[in-house]
Amino acid sequence: MKKLFVATALLMSLNFAAQAQSILNKVGTAAVAASGFNINGLTSGILGKLTPALNLTPAQKPSVTSIIKDFLIQKAGIMSTQKTDPAAYKSKFSKLTSGLKSKLGTVLTVAQLTKFAALKPSNNTASNVLSQLFY
Repeated sequence: MKKLFVATALLMSLNFAAQAQSILNKVGTAAVAASGFNINGLTSGILGKLTPALNLTPAQKPSVTSIIKDFLIQKAGIMSTQKTDPAAYKSKFSKLTSGLKSKLGTVLTVAQLTKFAALKPSNNTASNVLSQLFY
């Protein structure tokens, strides 16, 4: 009887977790659509610059791509506050960039991380796709 109860509870937990992830994905997709971001295009452009600059290996590319894409989705979710509440945006964006660097630190070498930091543009320009990671 105990085993049946535990198995039922486990299945219900997995079901709830799957539904919660589905809801989060829908919210992320809606935020991306509302912001006008082209996540796939930006991710591709950013990887086009990072790959040669950091000498990314074929093993690193999928992980870096996933990290960059997740970052851009999260950034799209907070962009609406950039004009309405600049202080909140700055705080949230600071946390996002900190998380980005932390996640990249698990994939990139120390030398690659140093090169990544050096790629920060001096100012936010629309013509430089890397600005999306730093501003």
